[in-house]
Amino acid sequence: MAKVSIIVPCHNEQEMIPILYEALDHESKQLSDYEFEFLLVDDGSRDRTMEEIRKVAAKDPRVHYISFSRNFGKEGAMYAGLKNAQGDYCVIMDADLQDPPALLKQMIDAIEIEGYDSCATRRVTRAGEPPIRSFFARQFYKLMNKASDVDMVDGARDYRMMTRPFVNAILQMGEYNRFSKGIFGWVGFKTKWLEYENVERVAGETKWSFWKLFKYAISGIVSFSTVPLQFASAFGMLLSVVSFFAIIFIVVRKMMFGDPVAGWPSTICIIMLIGGIQLLSIGILGQYVSRTYMEVKERPIYLCREANFDLNDEKQMPLVATAPSQKSNSKSHDGGIG
Repeated sequence: MAKVSIIVPCHNEQEMIPILYEALDHESKQLSDYEFEFLLVDDGSRDRTMEEIRKVAAKDPRVHYISFSRNFGKEGAMYAGLKNAQGDYCVIMDADLQDPPALLKQMIDAIEIEGYDSCATRRVTRAGEPPIRSFFARQFYKLMNKASDVDMVDGARDYRMMTRPFVNAILQMGEYNRFSKGIFGWVGFKTKWLEYENVERVAGETKWSFWKLFKYAISGIVSFSTVPLQFASAFGMLLSVVSFFAIIFIVVRKMMFGDPVAGWPSTICIIMLIGGIQLLSIGILGQYVSRTYMEVKERPIYLCREANFDLNDEKQMPLVATAPSQKSNSKSHDGGIG
């Protein structure tokens, strides 16, 4: 019997945990030919998310959880889930149920019957989103497809099912600055795309502000494209050529007319233009240097504070002992950091 691991990153989702569990439990009963594991990753929540997770874990042995020592971000939570999932098929799903669990049957069929290595999802509409957010999202996908070799589908979600070889390929990419949408495309493999209408959040509020999405987009561009560096270099070369001809023009005018025209305003404008482009170029270079700096430190992608099962990642030992009610199926360590 094939095992399906459903990985759910959770951050301040206290209202959603009981609803999510009921939906996953219902769907798993419809797929009785498969064994299920529900792996909930608490990404440093500050509400009662972990309390709710412990409640569902206490009544269902299929529920496993990992709790981070702080908020490491969704990318770290997805990596931790994939690293510790036991299933033959691994599914990443958001906790807000905007990723319909009803699609699981179609995903399994795409892998087992149609022979795909992965079955991913994309939204065909963005109903309910602010228009400006939808506009910039579409422009981001267009830019990524032009600026990099990674194939990114407009409206792509993190919600997808992957075979074990696909997951193993992802785990080989152990960089600290992770952009999973790009990683999924970079590793290749055969992927089928399922389209569905946008589903609004059942409860709670979205954790993604426009600023967070903007930073996430910048991270994706820098992680999978060197076009910004080429852009800065091209600007520098262009200004060098313009400056060279401007110098020749000034010298010739001085020799021929002997009275150069005073042009303080135009000089200031030119200085500001060149200075702005220089700062832009330095900023672009700084983005790449900062990511290189973080990579060479080799810091862990996440730190596990608590778990109710033995972690696959030997570098990650729970920082505190697991609750007594869970000691029978967990491994506790005091003060160990991988």
